Amino acid sequence: MSKDNFIWTRKHLIGLRDLSREEIEHILDTAKAFEAFSTRSIKKAPALRGKVVVNLFFEDSTRTRNSFTLAANRLSADVIEFT
Repeated sequence: MSKDNFIWTRKHLIGLRDLSREEIEHILDTAKAFEAFSTRSIKKAPALRGKVVVNLFFEDSTRTRNSFTLAANRLSADVIEFT
């Protein structure tokens, strides 16, 4: 399957151990595409507009929680947090 025809079928990404080479390459290619956003004055992408991201943390970690929230916001998602 070519990179242009790749379809991500997983619902969750918990770890890398079970991913195929093609899936890992897709993740890296997607990250490269978002690299340009980090240099713009407005760091927003419409990728998750209209979606809700729910963060559930079993242990209190301000830095991790804020990092996940910031990432979701930069992709235009609404965020609900549970701790």
